Amino acid sequence: MPTAAAPGGDGLDEAVTIGVSIHVPEPYGSRLQDARAGYGDPLARSIPTHVTLLPPTETHPGRLSDIERHLRAVAAGQRPFRMLLQGSGTFRPVSPVVFVRVEEGAQECRVLEAEVRSGPLARELAFPYHPHVTVAHGLSEADLDVAYERSKGFRAVFEVTEFVLSRFGADEVWRPRSAFRFGGA
Repeated sequence: MPTAAAPGGDGLDEAVTIGVSIHVPEPYGSRLQDARAGYGDPLARSIPTHVTLLPPTETHPGRLSDIERHLRAVAAGQRPFRMLLQGSGTFRPVSPVVFVRVEEGAQECRVLEAEVRSGPLARELAFPYHPHVTVAHGLSEADLDVAYERSKGFRAVFEVTEFVLSRFGADEVWRPRSAFRFGGA
Protein backbone atom coordinates (compact mmCIF):
# COMPACT_ATOMS: atom_id res chain seq x y z
CA MET A 1 0.00 0.00 0.00
CA PRO A 2 1.29 3.51 -0.72
CA THR A 3 2.37 5.54 2.24
CA ALA A 4 0.58 8.73 3.15
CA ALA A 5 1.58 11.86 1.29
CA ALA A 6 3.81 14.33 3.01
CA PRO A 7 2.24 17.40 4.59
CA GLY A 8 1.38 19.75 1.79
CA GLY A 9 -0.09 16.95 -0.32
CA ASP A 10 2.55 16.96 -3.08
CA GLY A 11 2.66 13.14 -3.08
CA LEU A 12 6.47 13.10 -3.35
CA ASP A 13 6.83 10.78 -0.36
CA GLU A 14 4.38 8.17 -1.61
CA ALA A 15 5.75 4.69 -2.19
CA VAL A 16 5.95 3.44 -5.76
CA THR A 17 5.67 -0.17 -6.86
CA ILE A 18 8.30 -1.49 -9.23
CA GLY A 19 9.20 -4.81 -10.80
CA VAL A 20 12.03 -6.17 -12.95
CA SER A 21 11.45 -8.63 -15.76
CA ILE A 22 12.53 -10.06 -19.07
CA HIS A 23 9.94 -9.02 -21.63
CA VAL A 24 8.87 -11.65 -24.15
CA PRO A 25 9.49 -10.18 -27.64
CA GLU A 26 7.07 -10.01 -30.54
CA PRO A 27 5.32 -11.81 -32.00
CA TYR A 28 5.28 -14.11 -28.94
CA GLY A 29 4.45 -11.43 -26.36
CA SER A 30 1.24 -10.38 -28.11
CA ARG A 31 0.24 -13.99 -28.80
CA LEU A 32 0.50 -14.86 -25.10
CA GLN A 33 -1.19 -11.62 -24.02
CA ASP A 34 -4.07 -12.28 -26.45
CA ALA A 35 -4.37 -15.84 -25.15
CA ARG A 36 -4.42 -14.55 -21.56
CA ALA A 37 -7.18 -12.11 -22.45
CA GLY A 38 -9.06 -14.91 -24.25
CA TYR A 39 -9.07 -17.02 -21.07
CA GLY A 40 -10.81 -14.11 -19.32
CA ASP A 41 -7.85 -12.95 -17.23
CA PRO A 42 -8.64 -9.32 -16.27
CA LEU A 43 -4.91 -8.55 -15.86
CA ALA A 44 -4.03 -9.54 -19.45
CA ARG A 45 -3.81 -6.03 -20.90
CA SER A 46 -2.24 -4.38 -17.85
CA ILE A 47 0.89 -6.54 -17.69
CA PRO A 48 3.40 -6.93 -20.55
CA THR A 49 4.21 -10.60 -21.24
CA HIS A 50 7.30 -11.35 -19.18
CA VAL A 51 9.47 -13.57 -17.00
CA THR A 52 9.69 -11.98 -13.54
CA LEU A 53 13.10 -11.27 -12.00
CA LEU A 54 11.81 -9.08 -9.15
CA PRO A 55 8.14 -9.32 -8.14
CA PRO A 56 6.14 -6.19 -7.29
CA THR A 57 8.20 -4.29 -4.72
CA GLU A 58 7.41 -1.03 -2.96
CA THR A 59 10.11 1.59 -2.71
CA HIS A 60 10.52 5.31 -2.18
CA PRO A 61 10.79 7.34 -5.40
CA GLY A 62 14.03 8.85 -4.11
CA ARG A 63 15.65 5.40 -4.25
CA LEU A 64 14.96 4.88 -7.96
CA SER A 65 18.29 6.33 -9.12
CA ASP A 66 20.20 3.98 -6.77
CA ILE A 67 18.07 1.07 -7.98
CA GLU A 68 18.76 1.94 -11.62
CA ARG A 69 22.50 2.19 -10.88
CA HIS A 70 22.34 -1.27 -9.27
CA LEU A 71 20.45 -2.71 -12.26
CA ARG A 72 22.95 -1.19 -14.73
CA ALA A 73 25.77 -2.90 -12.84
CA VAL A 74 23.93 -6.24 -12.84
CA ALA A 75 23.21 -5.98 -16.58
CA ALA A 76 26.81 -5.01 -17.39
CA GLY A 77 28.01 -8.34 -16.03
CA GLN A 78 25.54 -10.44 -18.07
CA ARG A 79 25.86 -12.08 -21.47
CA PRO A 80 22.95 -12.67 -23.85
CA PHE A 81 21.36 -16.11 -23.63
CA ARG A 82 18.85 -18.21 -25.52
CA MET A 83 15.40 -18.69 -24.03
CA LEU A 84 13.01 -21.46 -24.99
CA LEU A 85 9.43 -21.17 -23.79
CA GLN A 86 7.54 -24.40 -24.30
CA GLY A 87 4.57 -26.23 -22.86
CA SER A 88 2.39 -25.47 -19.89
CA GLY A 89 2.65 -25.75 -16.14
CA THR A 90 0.68 -24.72 -13.09
CA PHE A 91 1.22 -23.73 -9.47
CA ARG A 92 -2.15 -25.20 -8.44
CA PRO A 93 -3.25 -25.99 -5.78
CA VAL A 94 -0.86 -23.57 -4.03
CA SER A 95 -1.64 -20.65 -6.35
CA PRO A 96 -4.28 -20.34 -9.12
CA VAL A 97 -1.72 -19.79 -11.91
CA VAL A 98 -1.14 -21.45 -15.28
CA PHE A 99 2.08 -20.64 -17.09
CA VAL A 100 4.28 -21.40 -20.07
CA ARG A 101 7.46 -23.15 -18.95
CA VAL A 102 10.96 -21.74 -19.39
CA GLU A 103 12.64 -24.84 -20.82
CA GLU A 104 15.94 -23.21 -21.75
CA GLY A 105 17.36 -20.15 -20.02
CA ALA A 106 15.93 -21.01 -16.60
CA GLN A 107 19.36 -21.25 -14.97
CA GLU A 108 20.37 -17.87 -16.41
CA CYS A 109 17.11 -16.43 -15.04
CA ARG A 110 17.91 -17.83 -11.58
CA VAL A 111 21.35 -16.19 -11.62
CA LEU A 112 19.86 -12.90 -12.84
CA GLU A 113 17.07 -12.98 -10.26
CA ALA A 114 19.56 -13.48 -7.42
CA GLU A 115 21.73 -10.61 -8.62
CA VAL A 116 18.76 -8.28 -9.23
CA ARG A 117 17.29 -9.12 -5.82
CA SER A 118 20.40 -7.95 -3.96
CA GLY A 119 21.76 -4.60 -2.78
CA PRO A 120 19.01 -1.98 -2.77
CA LEU A 121 16.50 -4.59 -3.98
CA ALA A 122 17.26 -7.25 -1.36
CA ARG A 123 14.03 -8.79 -0.08
CA GLU A 124 12.49 -12.09 0.93
CA LEU A 125 10.14 -13.91 -1.43
CA ALA A 126 6.81 -15.50 -0.52
CA PHE A 127 7.64 -18.52 -2.72
CA PRO A 128 10.88 -19.97 -4.12
CA TYR A 129 11.84 -18.38 -7.45
CA HIS A 130 10.57 -20.31 -10.49
CA PRO A 131 11.02 -18.64 -13.91
CA HIS A 132 7.84 -18.83 -16.00
CA VAL A 133 5.42 -16.78 -18.15
CA THR A 134 1.93 -16.46 -16.63
CA VAL A 135 -0.94 -17.07 -19.05
CA ALA A 136 -3.83 -17.26 -16.55
CA HIS A 137 -4.15 -16.12 -12.95
CA GLY A 138 -6.98 -16.16 -10.44
CA LEU A 139 -9.57 -17.63 -12.79
CA SER A 140 -12.07 -20.44 -12.24
CA GLU A 141 -10.71 -23.99 -12.19
CA ALA A 142 -12.43 -24.64 -15.54
CA ASP A 143 -10.80 -21.58 -17.16
CA LEU A 144 -7.41 -22.54 -15.69
CA ASP A 145 -7.85 -26.04 -17.13
CA VAL A 146 -8.55 -24.56 -20.58
CA ALA A 147 -5.48 -22.31 -20.34
CA TYR A 148 -3.33 -25.26 -19.30
CA GLU A 149 -4.50 -27.44 -22.20
CA ARG A 150 -4.22 -24.70 -24.84
CA SER A 151 -0.75 -23.64 -23.67
CA LYS A 152 0.70 -27.14 -24.01
CA GLY A 153 1.56 -26.56 -27.67
CA PHE A 154 3.12 -23.12 -27.24
CA ARG A 155 6.76 -22.75 -28.30
CA ALA A 156 8.98 -19.69 -28.65
CA VAL A 157 12.74 -19.29 -28.99
CA PHE A 158 14.53 -15.95 -28.70
CA GLU A 159 17.70 -14.32 -27.44
CA VAL A 160 17.55 -12.43 -24.16
CA THR A 161 19.73 -9.31 -24.30
CA GLU A 162 18.21 -7.12 -21.58
CA PHE A 163 15.81 -6.83 -18.67
CA VAL A 164 13.36 -4.06 -17.85
CA LEU A 165 12.48 -2.02 -14.76
CA SER A 166 8.74 -1.28 -14.78
CA ARG A 167 6.51 0.83 -12.58
CA PHE A 168 2.94 0.10 -11.54
CA GLY A 169 0.72 3.08 -12.37
CA ALA A 170 -2.24 4.56 -10.55
CA ASP A 171 -4.35 3.11 -13.38
CA GLU A 172 -3.09 -0.37 -12.37
CA VAL A 173 -1.06 -0.82 -15.57
CA TRP A 174 2.62 -1.85 -15.58
CA ARG A 175 4.78 0.41 -17.76
CA PRO A 176 8.45 0.06 -18.65
CA ARG A 177 10.65 2.72 -17.06
CA SER A 178 14.16 1.65 -18.14
CA ALA A 179 15.73 -1.19 -20.11
CA PHE A 180 19.16 -2.54 -19.11
CA ARG A 181 21.18 -4.14 -21.95
CA PHE A 182 23.57 -6.89 -21.07
CA GLY A 183 27.28 -6.05 -21.23
CA GLY A 184 27.89 -8.60 -23.95
CA ALA A 185 24.88 -7.59 -26.08
